[in-house]
Amino acid sequence: MANPDYFAGDPRTNRERMLAGDLYIADDPENERLAKRGMRLADEYYRAVVADDVGARGILAELLGSLGEGAFVKPPLFVDYGENLHIGARTFVNYNLMALDVAAIRIGEDCQLGPNVQLLTPTHPVEAQARRDRLEAAKPITIGDNVWLGGGVIVCPGVTIGDNTVVGAGAVVVRDLPADAIAVGNPARVVG
Repeated sequence: MANPDYFAGDPRTNRERMLAGDLYIADDPENERLAKRGMRLADEYYRAVVADDVGARGILAELLGSLGEGAFVKPPLFVDYGENLHIGARTFVNYNLMALDVAAIRIGEDCQLGPNVQLLTPTHPVEAQARRDRLEAAKPITIGDNVWLGGGVIVCPGVTIGDNTVVGAGAVVVRDLPADAIAVGNPARVVG
């Protein structure tokens, strides 16, 4: 069976579709170039921190869309692109942040992210053939100010977490969480 032409009449590149939040296929040469740039800079950042290189912060700032004053990320850091990841002032990110920033990921000021946190913006169709045809899209993630994500928290596409909220270790956040809440579990639910 021939694959349908999902983009008939749509002159945009796959990158343009991706940035618009629409379905796309991840075979765009510019996306590939930017993904390799992200891997290279994340690796350079890791090596610079290990070597106590004073230029480490500059490498991280080059990798990310924005980096607030006093923010610190313990490497290793894993990104799709890096340019769509924004980290607010005085935020601390522990080891092994996995930030799949196909869409924007915005982390507020004064946040604490435990080790092995995953911020996942990509989505894939539920329909089997569309998935087989490699279609994907993404939804942004927004984390408010003074949020604490415990170790191993997974935040799913399109989620917003309100200011001052605490998410317990290992929780899977599949829907928005309000400000000033405590949430735990899979799926994460507000318990306080």
